[in-house]
Amino acid sequence: MNLRRGLSFALASVLLVSLAQLGMRWSVTRLPLPQHWFSDAIEPLAVAVVLAAILAYALSMLCWLMALRDLPLGRAYSLLSISYALVYLLAATLPVFNEVFSLGKSIGVALVVLGVITIHSQPAHAPQTQE
Repeated sequence: MNLRRGLSFALASVLLVSLAQLGMRWSVTRLPLPQHWFSDAIEPLAVAVVLAAILAYALSMLCWLMALRDLPLGRAYSLLSISYALVYLLAATLPVFNEVFSLGKSIGVALVVLGVITIHSQPAHAPQTQE
């Protein structure tokens, strides 16, 4: 078990899934509803971003599977919550998303990050193997 490798794959997965979520959000605000696909113009860039986001989701899943090989489940799954914080912070920071910071959301994100830090501040123990 290689904790450093597992952590690297988990963080790559979090980054990829966060980018995929932001890409999907950006795209769906620029694409017509399905009932209008044949009557309204479809923006090619929005379609390209949707396809890139789907690829990012797939790569995220591959990274996640690699992370699960090396990380204890409790640590691995706590890292997934970083994606919620990252998406919120990026959506509220980047003007293209028109999201706003709010005290309640910011406190929630801070608590999530504090929880992840708490879980990862304790030494990792390798799983015991049966002989």
